[in-house]
Amino acid sequence: MAPDPWLSMYDSTYLIAQELAEKIQERNRCQRNGESTTKLSVSIRSLLQNLKEKTDRLKDLLFRSVSTRQITQHEGDRRQNLLDDLLTRHGRLQASFRNENTEPDVIRSSLMTGGVKQGPANPWLVEEPEETKGLGFADIQQQQQRIIEEQDAGLDALSSILSRQKQMGQEIGNELEEQNEIIDDLANLVENTDDKLRTQTRRVTMVSKKSTSCGMLVVIMLLLIAIVVVAVWPTK
Repeated sequence: MAPDPWLSMYDSTYLIAQELAEKIQERNRCQRNGESTTKLSVSIRSLLQNLKEKTDRLKDLLFRSVSTRQITQHEGDRRQNLLDDLLTRHGRLQASFRNENTEPDVIRSSLMTGGVKQGPANPWLVEEPEETKGLGFADIQQQQQRIIEEQDAGLDALSSILSRQKQMGQEIGNELEEQNEIIDDLANLVENTDDKLRTQTRRVTMVSKKSTSCGMLVVIMLLLIAIVVVAVWPTK
């Protein structure tokens, strides 16, 4: 798996900040010894500018990764903490570079204790996150790689779940279509049956009317026959 671009840039930026801290300490030593610091100051200014550009780039990349959900919220928060720590160190490096009258005793104290009691201290010796304490760059990279692999595994699991849900949705949709077809067939059958029932009802009505008319005709014919018989039957 290819290394994460943001983490790779963070590592290189971290190294620049370390180099800056060392050059600022060297410049301060040269000042105490009365040596020229022109070249060191030029190099420090260049490194400070490079550090600022890289931290700004890290900020933009992190914002894009979080807003597009390329990383989890937890990983975004972790990287934001790393970036905030880097920005704090950058500010301290700038302050230390601008203060050219830093007392040697204060610098030595800060190097030994990692804190500042008077004036600016070594800006790189600040509290390190618990999750990276005692780890080298290789260990930190391995830790970051494990985190990325865990995120990838989580994304794979989520993708599998979404695929199953999509398949279930398609099956439910197909079943609903079949049910709709059955309902349409039943509606057509009921409509056809209703039409046939109405037709048969009309026929029965017509037959009933015709039957009544025929009955009356039969009665009239019988009466006429009776009259004729009486008329022609000889009387005694």
